[in-house]
Amino acid sequence: MKFKYKTKGTCSDAILFEIDDNKVHNVQFVGGCSGNTQGVARLIEGMDVNEAISRIEGIQCGPRPTSCPDQLACALKKALAE
Repeated sequence: MKFKYKTKGTCSDAILFEIDDNKVHNVQFVGGCSGNTQGVARLIEGMDVNEAISRIEGIQCGPRPTSCPDQLACALKKALAE
């Protein structure tokens, strides 16, 4: 299933991703720091959704209370709830 999540408090504007058989696939950040967002996307490719959430939830970006990885965790949690 495909999802689009509007981020809050980060340089990226949105996150596109798919969940298939409880695995994360095809994560794409719209905006943000390209190298960092590509790295996060590749690292969690094929990972169990709950494992991905536990690894990236709560990561901060400088003084911000959130980050692109943290926003991805929020997106994954929202997708699981749907």
